[in-house]
Amino acid sequence: MKNKWKLLFMFMVVALILTGCMYPAEERTENQIPDQVQLDGVQRAIEEFQADTGVLPIKTRDMDTDIFIKYLIDFEKLVPKYLANSPGNSYEKGGIFQYIIWDPENNPTVKLVDLRAAEAIRNLNIRFLTTKYPTFKDPITTYVYSIDYEKLGMDTEITVPSPYSNNNLPLVVSTDGDVYVDYSIDLNLFIKENNLTPTPGEDIRTLLIEEYPVVPAYSLPYTVDENNDPVFMFDPTKKDK
Repeated sequence: MKNKWKLLFMFMVVALILTGCMYPAEERTENQIPDQVQLDGVQRAIEEFQADTGVLPIKTRDMDTDIFIKYLIDFEKLVPKYLANSPGNSYEKGGIFQYIIWDPENNPTVKLVDLRAAEAIRNLNIRFLTTKYPTFKDPITTYVYSIDYEKLGMDTEITVPSPYSNNNLPLVVSTDGDVYVDYSIDLNLFIKENNLTPTPGEDIRTLLIEEYPVVPAYSLPYTVDENNDPVFMFDPTKKDK
């Protein structure tokens, strides 16, 4: 029995060591923040690749894929000829970002998708499996609701660290059952801090895209109301997300 516990203890120690070896790349601080040097390096690489081949180094996705994750960069096409390695903060290297190309037809620009949003949504969808349907709470708009975490047996809500501020962003659910990150807080701050007056009807997510390297992925369109406050611009009957 003594030898059995000794072997079990040794197994646990080895498991902890292996976990520490395999997992820290994802936890390192430098892999959790955008890095302009790496962005610039990938930008040069895709421009050189396009100049040589006439196409962009992207992975094939369905046409109806969310625009923010539609044009994922295929680093296998860039490494090692155009880029020594995939960026350290990229998903491919254990980081939290997927590298994408924004506006590929007019001005191909390297941007980032924060995968913590995808992970939070995945975790919530797993929770929904226990209830067999989303737990709608209060209506935010006609087609968008907050989430009743109490019905999921949870004391705290699932949130996403904002890539734009120190805020934690909530998740919302649409009437068609899809979960999204709510960027209203960040959009409101950006508009107020920059004294902007967007035109009602325009998608104000572009304000964040133009200013920051990270795109507001896994979100619904937003515009502003008569008070210049961000509001959802979503109608599932139009299928225009």
